[in-house]
Amino acid sequence: MEGSTIISVILFAILMTGTPGPNNMMVTASGANFGYWRSVPHITGISVGMASMISLLAAGLGIIFERYPMVHEGLKVVGCAYLLYLAWKIAIAGSMSKTEQKVKAKPMSVFSAALFQYVNPKAWMMSATAVSTFAVSGEHYWLSISIIVTVFFVVGFACVSLWTATGVVIRHWLTSERRTMRFNQTMGALTAACVVMIW
Repeated sequence: MEGSTIISVILFAILMTGTPGPNNMMVTASGANFGYWRSVPHITGISVGMASMISLLAAGLGIIFERYPMVHEGLKVVGCAYLLYLAWKIAIAGSMSKTEQKVKAKPMSVFSAALFQYVNPKAWMMSATAVSTFAVSGEHYWLSISIIVTVFFVVGFACVSLWTATGVVIRHWLTSERRTMRFNQTMGALTAACVVMIW
């Protein structure tokens, strides 16, 4: 893979992982509610999920979607339904008492965040486009895939971290229960709005 192609992969990864989407809305809310360090498993899970998805698509999973389009559509429906559920959970987070929040509220785990990528239509689109656009055919195919996976893992972690850090900055403004509730309701609404972009 040529240097210019690697730069293109990096720019594509920045564009895809750095722009608003379900993951970035959720980690912003996580950063505001739990802080950066408690959100690191969520951030890591996103990167791990993306890396595994790109690898699986490179190994031939994309052929299933080509042969059976209904599988892809089904995943999209399930993903949107789950996204709306997560949006609702974010929106009501600030409506619980402080005691309930301490007991019930917790950031997303590595496993949950990685698994979410498989029902996240934007993640499928990013992965499929990355493989189909930048993978090199022939004997260097898997080398090119490993470069794509590495770029998306590193760049994705950095970009998602910035969104989380934004949430941490916003956290200093959330000095009252009312502000926290409004912030979570706004983030929940923005997360739900991602469904419109998906369709």
